[in-house]
Amino acid sequence: MARAIILMMDSFGIGGAKDAAAYNNEGANTFGHIAEYYQGLKIPNLYHLGLSDAAYGACGQYPKLSAQTESILQFGHKYGHMSEISKDKDTVSGHWELAGLPNLQGWGHFPPNYPSFPADLIQKICEKGKIEGILGNKAASGTVIIQELGEEHIASNKPIFYTSADSNMQIAAHEEHFGLERLYDLCQVAYEYIKPYNIGRIIARPFVGEKAGEFTRTKNRRDFTAAPFGQTLLDVMKSSGKNVTAIGAINDIYAHRGITKAIHGSGLKELWDLTLKEMKDGEDNSLIFTNFEDFDMLWGHRRNIKGYAEGLEYFDQRLVETALYLREDDLVFITADHGNDPSYEGTDHTREQVPVIMYGKKVKTENIGQRETYADLGQTIAEYFNLPPFKYGKSFL
Repeated sequence: MARAIILMMDSFGIGGAKDAAAYNNEGANTFGHIAEYYQGLKIPNLYHLGLSDAAYGACGQYPKLSAQTESILQFGHKYGHMSEISKDKDTVSGHWELAGLPNLQGWGHFPPNYPSFPADLIQKICEKGKIEGILGNKAASGTVIIQELGEEHIASNKPIFYTSADSNMQIAAHEEHFGLERLYDLCQVAYEYIKPYNIGRIIARPFVGEKAGEFTRTKNRRDFTAAPFGQTLLDVMKSSGKNVTAIGAINDIYAHRGITKAIHGSGLKELWDLTLKEMKDGEDNSLIFTNFEDFDMLWGHRRNIKGYAEGLEYFDQRLVETALYLREDDLVFITADHGNDPSYEGTDHTREQVPVIMYGKKVKTENIGQRETYADLGQTIAEYFNLPPFKYGKSFL
């Protein structure tokens, strides 16, 4: 029986968004600029699966790669590039569109300048959450603001509230001094009060350390996401009796909906280990969906070209192992949810096209070219499992 495996390279854009200027992202190209600034990038398996050709189709330029060695993944493959039609360029919008549900209305956003959050909203959260006040209350880099306010947070026990260019409220607190479960409870309280603002998600950002310069975020992040406003591929899969395994952040991104098995994990190595184990042992007639968030969280937002490039090389090496567990009818998809060019100004996502690659033992090699919406991926998987078609997207099966 068939299985579909989605390997989501969070933030791996390949340039070329037609509407990039509307988002002040002209010239952004995550893949192209990494290849340009990190010479000698070795990604032979992605290369032979058509990634460079997909990038050329998206932006009209081949990434500056040196000669790549032969790939072990000698499977037929389809490759192309997808545009986003959702209004925002955030993780949730990108994932939902890939699953057949573009967010055409967009989210509400908090302003970047102090104070970002309305006083009456904060008052309600403080009263219900039983906290004496908050710190921050502005747009900020999460890794920066905990160094700025971490010591005051420990002394006052007031959590750090901040936002970004995405539709979110983020709450940072010390795992030990404030308490991890208390942070989660506070985020749940905040989530109820931000619903009228049409905000995409509350993000719990726990950290450890005792003084400025030594604070570090932990892997216990948790997202409290708005529920999808319609049916996604995951919902339809589950309701039709099929299995949906969510690995990493996927469960949070879809607000715990349409999931039959949630597997928690973080970091490229652990996420790959969990994905390959599920490919080895997982049931037939299922969807396995993994979000590799380090590309976005650790390297894109932090503008770390070297880290991003080394992550790509590691991802490419582990890709070989999928051949060990690929069953006769399995389809593997490689894609992304938005861009986050580590060479670009600022620290926010960039509006770009994303690659779409499909390979398997029965796939015939084909350049599927320009796809007008990320929803083409969801439509393709729906057709593969004989599910009803979605309103958006065209199958490339």
